[in-house]
Amino acid sequence: MTPSLWQIIVVGLLVVLLFGRGKISAMMGDVAQGIKAFKKGMSEDESEAARAEAKEPARSIEHQPGHAAPSAQNANANKAG
Repeated sequence: MTPSLWQIIVVGLLVVLLFGRGKISAMMGDVAQGIKAFKKGMSEDESEAARAEAKEPARSIEHQPGHAAPSAQNANANKAG
């Protein structure tokens, strides 16, 4: 069952009477400040990660033909032993 228009109006009036207009607007202002702080924190984390990646040079792994990787050599040694 969905609420009718009158039920929504009555609930809205009760909320305004209980909390008052000033308290509701102050609460919404606090919510907005929290969202802004969260977004700022997220952007700071992303910028710190980008700076960390920029400081550290890219690493490459060179493969030499005919040589097995160290982990493959260890696996072969365990099977033989």
